[in-house]
Amino acid sequence: MAKVKICGLTGMEDIHLINRFQPDYAGFVFADSRRKITPYLAREMIRVLSPSVKKVGVFVNEPAETVNEISELCELDIVQLHGEETPYYCTLINRPIWKAVRMKNIDSLKEADDYPVAGILLDTFSKNAYGGTGKTFDWNMITAVKHKIILAGGLSDANAAKAISRVRPYCVDVSSSVETDGVKDGVKIKAFIDIVRMGEKMYG
Repeated sequence: MAKVKICGLTGMEDIHLINRFQPDYAGFVFADSRRKITPYLAREMIRVLSPSVKKVGVFVNEPAETVNEISELCELDIVQLHGEETPYYCTLINRPIWKAVRMKNIDSLKEADDYPVAGILLDTFSKNAYGGTGKTFDWNMITAVKHKIILAGGLSDANAAKAISRVRPYCVDVSSSVETDGVKDGVKIKAFIDIVRMGEKMYG
């Protein structure tokens, strides 16, 4: 059964929803985004986060030292890298890494196996953003990779079952589709998690 990550948490109300519905991972954005929060706010949020939910910090082209400092401060479980970070850069990070690959075409995955990471996050390519587009990409572009796949990009309760059946990812990552007017929505979070966790019954 695929695991669930709810990303882009911005306040204590979001944490209360996460504690209620218990996804597997909670994402905190430290890169430029409307969902960006400070490390100190993230630390306060994490202090009341259920210990069963793993903490993921999202970074874009930050100095490795900064990533390690924030990871330590917030006691992150995973570092998610969304920029042009190199395989060597990944060796400088003191936490397991999910490296994002923005899927522009069938060649986008060619270098993924070179990264010393715990997982590859596949997201929709955009010229204007490193992620968070809310749009899907052609899942047929996905070829075999040696790493676990975390699937992102326009997922919702309407297409999650099809995505999991097609891609068989380790985890599915969602943010904007579980929001209403830019705010995390408990009804939508529950609907998404329920669809994913129907798992075996729905897509075998």
